[in-house]
Amino acid sequence: MASYRSDFLRVLSERGFIHQGTDLEGLDALAAKGPVTGYIGFDATAESLHVGSLVQIMMLYWLQRTGNRPIALMGGGTTKVGDPSGKDTQRKLLDDAAIAKNLAGIRQNFEPFLEFGTGPTDALMVDNDDWLSQLTYVEFLRDFGVHFTINRMLTFDSVKLRLDREQPLTFLEFNYMLMQAYDFHVLHRDFGCQLQLGGSDQWGNIVNGVELIRRVGAAEGEEREAFGLTTPLLTTASGKKMGKTESGAVWLSAEKLPPYDYWQYWRNTEDADVGRMLRLFTTLPMDEIARLEGLEGREINDAKIALATEATAMLHGREAAERAAQTAAQTFTGGAGADLPTVEMLGGALDAGVPLFEPFRELGLIASNGEGRRHIKGGALRVNGQPLAEERPLTSADLDGDTIRLSVGKKKHGLIKVAS
Repeated sequence: MASYRSDFLRVLSERGFIHQGTDLEGLDALAAKGPVTGYIGFDATAESLHVGSLVQIMMLYWLQRTGNRPIALMGGGTTKVGDPSGKDTQRKLLDDAAIAKNLAGIRQNFEPFLEFGTGPTDALMVDNDDWLSQLTYVEFLRDFGVHFTINRMLTFDSVKLRLDREQPLTFLEFNYMLMQAYDFHVLHRDFGCQLQLGGSDQWGNIVNGVELIRRVGAAEGEEREAFGLTTPLLTTASGKKMGKTESGAVWLSAEKLPPYDYWQYWRNTEDADVGRMLRLFTTLPMDEIARLEGLEGREINDAKIALATEATAMLHGREAAERAAQTAAQTFTGGAGADLPTVEMLGGALDAGVPLFEPFRELGLIASNGEGRRHIKGGALRVNGQPLAEERPLTSADLDGDTIRLSVGKKKHGLIKVAS
């Protein structure tokens, strides 16, 4: 592991955030001298970010915690084009109303992690639509197109991989990297931003921005510093992509994914990933992480509970995290935790019999009746902890007090709460 003078790079290095840098030695020297302003861009493709974006948010968190200024760049403008990185086909283009709605939701994802304000290390949130939509095409090509070569752009992974697979890349998407580079130029010019952070799939786009700043500076007779830093591609030990489960995306918004489900996502981390996830997604001290990572056998579950509770506390608050942990403990011992996903129904519905898979689907425990039948065959579909041998309606005979606990396996649970 490299030895760094700045707290910023030292923390990122020991926690496993660093993959590539354009000039890590120069960035380290700059960060050691005083506050550095750095940014990451987030396009508005949904009403919430998901766990796949969390490693980037954590980089901004540590940037601020080590005495620097983070900028969360909202992609109101670049979303209109669509980033081709990692995609075989063009992303769905959204209209202005959908982008505005998504931006409103995404902004809330940052509030638990960053402190916004007007101080030298307070976080900023800006929208690239403010300048991208003001560009005129001919002037942009004349002033900035001269600094890009098609030869170089064809070597970037976002372009090369699409072409290697013989999938079409539209001219609209091809312009995305120019727009991202221009973002860095504007942030450098208007906010003194010298660092762009991102995932490893953004390396080519980031290098483009660093080079654009230097070339524009050289054309104006100035030497301008800019740096790029990327994180490793984050997958689980079994090769799965972070942020996705069989039930869908692991959203950061509590409206799209309740805190209990978010806690469960981290609790289900693979054994081999626990130490890495503790370093990336919690603020626990490194010696405590080393202790938890060293647990073996059944004790590794203690490390997973610590990971789930700390990660949930960062996003949803300590109270919600502790409540989720308590709910999980009660559920595991056969109780009915208060924070489980719940559907309500009238008792009369049970008298007539409720189709078995209907509440399972409503609770998000299964996606279809066919999936439910497969779980019955595997002995995983349970009512009040007892596996079902066959498909049958739910009735008032299934009530345990005023609830029925539904489960798929040992980790997915929900409640039917019956009102009189």
